[in-house]
Amino acid sequence: QVQLVESGGGLVQAGGSLRLSCAASISIFSSNAMGWYRQAPGKQRELVASITSGGSTNYADSVKGRFTISRDIAKSTVNLQMNSLKPEDTAVYYCNAHFYGKEYWGKGTLVTVSS
Repeated sequence: QVQLVESGGGLVQAGGSLRLSCAASISIFSSNAMGWYRQAPGKQRELVASITSGGSTNYADSVKGRFTISRDIAKSTVNLQMNSLKPEDTAVYYCNAHFYGKEYWGKGTLVTVSS
């Protein structure tokens, strides 16, 4: 069983920055892809950003140019740098990973952006 633990959420003013981190219990070198999703109150969970084993990245249009996903294989972490945050970025952010054909989720970390 793979464990994913998110950290770095919190309260920030609009225009500010936060850095989320997701620590995996096994080496992320074994992952086919990892990503960050978010779910705002009353809305469906949506993909924010993803990164493949080859390092290719993908972003939701709403965060392009503001968020950056990266990974540290040595530390088994995937990070999400969030800049120029907007109130509409408020959500619970979840780490997602695919290992050996199975999908895993973290428990989420809350990001609140005040106007």
